[in-house]
Amino acid sequence: MTTAEDCEIIEIPKIKDPRGNIAVVEKDVIPFETKRVYYLYDVPSDASRGGHAHKNLQQFLIALSGSFDVILHDGENQKKITLNKPNKGLLIKSEIWRELENFSSGSVCLVLASDVYKEEDYIRNFNDFKLFKTR
Repeated sequence: MTTAEDCEIIEIPKIKDPRGNIAVVEKDVIPFETKRVYYLYDVPSDASRGGHAHKNLQQFLIALSGSFDVILHDGENQKKITLNKPNKGLLIKSEIWRELENFSSGSVCLVLASDVYKEEDYIRNFNDFKLFKTR
């Protein structure tokens, strides 16, 4: 069973250069092939995103700019992680409830996903999520 502790911060290799750094996410950085990329921006500081879990999908979140908090819940335990560095990403495994909140002004959250959008992979109600975890 996947727990919140299974979600981890992964250092993204960076190339330092006086003209500006480059961070590179290649196939050996995250444990899945990226099949979808999207990003969140212009999120009001009092808004929250997420509020769901995935049955199979994995995601890798990067704060390209600014900062935000990610609340992870595995049905029993909760864990809060602040993302605020563009060379560190959060691997969120499947079967984990996630909420994103506390977005700073100008923040951008890049998401790399292990599959294309499939509505049937989402669990959008927390009580349904807890039932799913006890199956």
